[in-house]
Amino acid sequence: MTTQKKRFMGWRVEFGLIACVAAGLLTTAASRLMAQASAPACNQAASEPITFVDVPGHPFTPIPTTDGCWIFVSLSNPKGGPPSGVGVLRRAGGTTSLVRVIATDGGPTGMVLTHDGKVLIGAVDDRIVFLDTARMISGEGAAVLAYFREPEYHGELGEMKVTTPGAVYVNVTSDDRWLFVSDEWAARINVIDLQKAQSSGFKEVFIVGVIPTGGLPIALTLSPDERYLYTTAEVADKSWGWPNECKPEGQGPSKAKAEYPQGAVVVIDVARAKREAAKSVIAKVPSGCSAVRLAISPKGDRAYVTARNADALLVFDTDKLVHDPEHALIGKVSVGRSPVGVEVADGGRKVVVANSNRFAAADNEKQNLTVIDTDKIASGPTAVLGVIPAGGFPRELRLTADGQTLLVTNFTSNTLELVDLTRVPLQPR
Repeated sequence: MTTQKKRFMGWRVEFGLIACVAAGLLTTAASRLMAQASAPACNQAASEPITFVDVPGHPFTPIPTTDGCWIFVSLSNPKGGPPSGVGVLRRAGGTTSLVRVIATDGGPTGMVLTHDGKVLIGAVDDRIVFLDTARMISGEGAAVLAYFREPEYHGELGEMKVTTPGAVYVNVTSDDRWLFVSDEWAARINVIDLQKAQSSGFKEVFIVGVIPTGGLPIALTLSPDERYLYTTAEVADKSWGWPNECKPEGQGPSKAKAEYPQGAVVVIDVARAKREAAKSVIAKVPSGCSAVRLAISPKGDRAYVTARNADALLVFDTDKLVHDPEHALIGKVSVGRSPVGVEVADGGRKVVVANSNRFAAADNEKQNLTVIDTDKIASGPTAVLGVIPAGGFPRELRLTADGQTLLVTNFTSNTLELVDLTRVPLQPR
């Protein structure tokens, strides 16, 4: 998937070593590296509260290791440019640096690290790529374990003919048994038995079922108890009969006519998805125009959804999503232009939203992140505490395990941004 892909709603875009180790040297075994690593040294604060690290490509998803010593970043480049793949960055002594890029056949977008830390999984348009993290870190041996080509898909999306499923996001259950893949263009989520795939050495990948969603599903967020899986559909399926309420994105104010319905939060029963995926959707709730990402509160009682075409963050009561959908919406907070990434911080007391402004005329135009007080969601504008500077098209947000550092991928300015949430000053919105 590239920024050049056009569709009916607009353009689709979207560690450390202890001090005694000589700079730039890596031991012959990643396990030795991990043993030598000091998590406090890895997570040492940088000299400035905001740091930008250049990366060789458009970064999509940042994935930190549990100890905070390494960050894997999915990178995409046009043909003829630097190789697409996964950037391997090391954090040590308050600095973050690119060590290498693991080339892949195509640029990964959404990625997830298995909970044992051994395998990194990425979505690559019509395939899934599996990578060995120890080899990625050590630089020894072939890091790419296998590719899995997803079932073919041929259909239409608005006026555009679709010939690829468009795998965009992935997630795994805490036991590393089940893998979920959202196929954006095919309006589906594939359920894969990851344990069987690993047992076969990834020679075989076992799809146990397919979950139908609305148009353009992206987010794959598990509730803390993993009873539910939440996804976002950018636009409701026609069969749902929802009214047209949303205007096309990125085409200016002259496009006054509403041409498609709201997006949705789609709630999936995880237990049912493992045995009868086609019947596992238990709720579909309107969630603004072009709902794209979803984060869950630590307690699992709130779902935070970015509505890109409404320049807003919508907040839902998760229990009511299932049992009382008409009253599930808790509040709506206006943020910046075209919000995409969303992350819960400070133990659930704050939410950070990446204002992508993806339809800006200048690709490298600087944007920002909105910080919201979750206790004030119902009050609307007063919930906004301030903003944090970002690069061009801030796309995905991830927190390090200690909760102190926010990772931001600035897609068009080709940087990984690290924000020390304990020190960063908030600017007025």
